[in-house]
Amino acid sequence: MSGHNQFALLKQRRFLPFFIVQALGAFNDNIYRQAIIGLLFYLGVSSEERTLYTNLAPALFILPYFLFSALAGQIAEKLEKQKLIVITTTMEIVVMSLAAVGFLTQNMPVLLVALFCTGLQSTLFGPVKYSVLPSILKPEELTGGNGLVEMGTSISILTGMIAGGMIFALAGAHGPIVAAVAIIALAMIGNFTARMIPRVDAGAPELKINWNPISESLVVLRLAKKQKAVRNAILGVSWFWFFGTVLTSQLPTYAVVNLGGDEVLYIFALALFSLGTGVGSLLCEKLSGRIVEIGLVPLGAFGMSAFLLDLYFARTGAATAAGLDVAGFIQQPGSWRIIIDLLGIGLFTGFFVVPLFALIQSRTPKSEMSRVFAALNIQNSGFIVLAAVLGLVTQSVLKWSIPQLFLALAIANIVVAIYIFSIVPEFLMRFLSWVMVRTLYRLRVKGVEDNVPDEGAALIVCNHVSYMDALILSAVIPRPARFVMYYRIFNVPVMRWIFKTAKAIPIASPKEDAALMQRAFDEVDAALAEGELVCIFPEGALTKDGEIAAFKSGVEKILARRPVPVVPMALKGMWSSMWSRRDSRLGQMRVPRRFRAHIEVVAGPPVDGAQTDAPQLEILVRKLRGDEA
Repeated sequence: MSGHNQFALLKQRRFLPFFIVQALGAFNDNIYRQAIIGLLFYLGVSSEERTLYTNLAPALFILPYFLFSALAGQIAEKLEKQKLIVITTTMEIVVMSLAAVGFLTQNMPVLLVALFCTGLQSTLFGPVKYSVLPSILKPEELTGGNGLVEMGTSISILTGMIAGGMIFALAGAHGPIVAAVAIIALAMIGNFTARMIPRVDAGAPELKINWNPISESLVVLRLAKKQKAVRNAILGVSWFWFFGTVLTSQLPTYAVVNLGGDEVLYIFALALFSLGTGVGSLLCEKLSGRIVEIGLVPLGAFGMSAFLLDLYFARTGAATAAGLDVAGFIQQPGSWRIIIDLLGIGLFTGFFVVPLFALIQSRTPKSEMSRVFAALNIQNSGFIVLAAVLGLVTQSVLKWSIPQLFLALAIANIVVAIYIFSIVPEFLMRFLSWVMVRTLYRLRVKGVEDNVPDEGAALIVCNHVSYMDALILSAVIPRPARFVMYYRIFNVPVMRWIFKTAKAIPIASPKEDAALMQRAFDEVDAALAEGELVCIFPEGALTKDGEIAAFKSGVEKILARRPVPVVPMALKGMWSSMWSRRDSRLGQMRVPRRFRAHIEVVAGPPVDGAQTDAPQLEILVRKLRGDEA
């Protein structure tokens, strides 16, 4: 694929200041929350009072998500986004100043009020955090950008918890002053950095704000359900928060009871999970080939369950030792299995959630995106509360051990994944095509990112070499495309389900089925009218000798009805690879001549559909392919 990667975004003003602001926000929130717990120990309150505060604090933080997410989504839709980020980071300075007063006076009610206000500030920032990415990133950068954001969030949460927990341990009597100074300083740095973010236009500046939180919450939740794939991607993200909440909330006790460690070992276990999530998030761009590859979601889901199941079997009962530090734990039998399991769970969690965020961003209109993410935040908070409640019920009422809870979560994760993939088979279809293409070929891509339009209708024309051509092109085109293909190829066993799920359009010659041909042309026109990409193979059949055949007039009929831009594209190296007619016949496969063949997809600049014809497009495709069949 292209030599560019997501790390190049960290050198660009359109992304770097935003990345720093969101990472600093997560870092500061967690320093603050852990410093409150540190203050409780510093003050020497009773265990009952400490339990009350530690359970009350998360509830106060998440309550604003229920109350104000719908309002936050509307505000994020109506205002210019850079201005809104500056406003929310200014709020953070005010809130952290109040929190600083709470630390300096050692007043828990003030700290809890400030914590509620922190939740309110996070609620307002939430919709703009993800809705801004499609405005500052190209479609092929969405997966990498989301990977960076998820990595930054995971590492910021972890380091914030560690730093916040160490303030009173290291500063002692000066802990309240250190905590107060730290949270205000971080808020000010975030606000300063926010002013460096370039202007990002409002999604819907004409929107009239509905101040009723209940009715508007229902409105945004309905808005998020308009498109099935987006609706189920939102369900998947909420399940990610449920899964993560159940897992991480058990780690403190798991580290003591089942691993035989202390608080340091809990941080080590959390660090393994967070590190795995960060690495998985970053790998998504490489694995996806810089497109929104939702085929990674099933891979992530089943990987999460596989490693969580192994974690259950790795340690089903209590530890045989106690008081272990990290070094002592590592020396215990079976410790490396647990370490690999925690890393693996995090790794596949990254594979699971990053493509879901990218899918929501790529399939949601910009005028609705902030409100859709507001709906996501409402649903996320509900799933987090549900996870906390179920964790308490299963252990307090049902008396499950933590490994038993992990086992139930692994099974539930498989059930939820199967449910989502059965409702929206596009996820599983993309997974199968992703596995097939990357198993059978080594891909190189040239010009696709620059020449396929980011939005709007376009017709892609390409030479036709093998039965895998449509899958290969779908793996490199950064937007969903509708493929027009010969009905006999469309009906190949197994492949038919993939093509049908991808909304491919079968076509036949007028001699074979005139009605099917006419339906195909009507479907193509309807897809282009809706602003979709449509890909056709104008030769009308697979090449018999590796050479490009004359382009037929069907492409001219399409452009006569709707003269959209045309992107010429060529497949190179496919003739000697699997499933070309050189090595197989339809329905009668022979041993392939080249497994893992090096192939290339090359795209040229778009041409005006009203000013071109089949022979001219054929010449362009021939030039792109060159002599390499």
